[in-house]
Amino acid sequence: MGVDLGDIIPRRKTELKELSNKKLAVDAYNALYQFLAIIRGVGGEHLKDSQGRVTSHLSGLFYRNINLMELNIKLVYVFDGAPPELKSEEIQRRKQAKVEATRQYHEAVAAGDMENARKYAEASTSIRHDMVAESKQLLDAMGIPWYDAPSEGEAQASVMAAEGTVDGVASQDHDSLLFGAPLLVRNVTISGRRRLPSKNVFVEIEPESISLSETLQTLQITREQLVDLGILLGTDFNPDGFKGIGPARALKFIKTYGSLEKVEPLKEELAKLDYPAIRKIFLSPPADKGIRPVWKDYNARAVEEFLVREHSFSAERVEAASKRIVKMESSRSDTLEKWFG
Repeated sequence: MGVDLGDIIPRRKTELKELSNKKLAVDAYNALYQFLAIIRGVGGEHLKDSQGRVTSHLSGLFYRNINLMELNIKLVYVFDGAPPELKSEEIQRRKQAKVEATRQYHEAVAAGDMENARKYAEASTSIRHDMVAESKQLLDAMGIPWYDAPSEGEAQASVMAAEGTVDGVASQDHDSLLFGAPLLVRNVTISGRRRLPSKNVFVEIEPESISLSETLQTLQITREQLVDLGILLGTDFNPDGFKGIGPARALKFIKTYGSLEKVEPLKEELAKLDYPAIRKIFLSPPADKGIRPVWKDYNARAVEEFLVREHSFSAERVEAASKRIVKMESSRSDTLEKWFG
């Protein structure tokens, strides 16, 4: 879910080419969920290989990374570790929602209602351990580093950005800002034309960048107050938030009272919530320090072996995509040799 900061924060439309030469830490589970939810057939079914194994996540990971690598955008994928205990309620809620969505999907398919079938299929999306392992294998073949976070992947990615290891975090959620990421880039993995759920309408999904410093300056609050604002709205650690409070009203509360301890109108409700523990997760996130990702050369043979031979991808499409990266890497190598050889 993540915190919804709505339209109160400044965001700037960003073309992918503006991210050239940038290093971005990708919230891996966030990206894989997008691929699995969106890359489906007409009736909501996943793409599958000749053995019936789901390949939607691999398709999204491969072709999207190819486009970003061609722009010389360096990615490091950060995978979730053990979730904080405070997230257990949200995890359980998500599981129940997926069970219900799966039931509705089968009913829609039985009724021949393919439009709703696709909608419910997207809502029932889940990631299995084998999908994570396959994703890491593909990333290895493509020369893209990945890292297993001790806890929240988004927290680890944000710490890496705050330390300057990468320039920013690529995620759909605004939580990265609460975790201290200086730059959040949204819609990196899903930009392009997309059909709206339940509607025969297509919209352009464009990347956008959000600066933490600009956000704090515009709202005239501190990062600590931004975390308190997020708690009022609802986070993964208190998913229900506070009834009747949206972004504008939450901001007014924080600017009027300064901190959650002093918000008198919500005193009784706040007493029921361990908000200091939630604060600590955002302000001192459980994450490793000093991570140094290593980007390697693209291995076209390993990519072909994995995607074409193991997972029935089109040999022509994979070869064409690989040639783009091999050509780019060769050109870069020739340039370096010219100047330093």
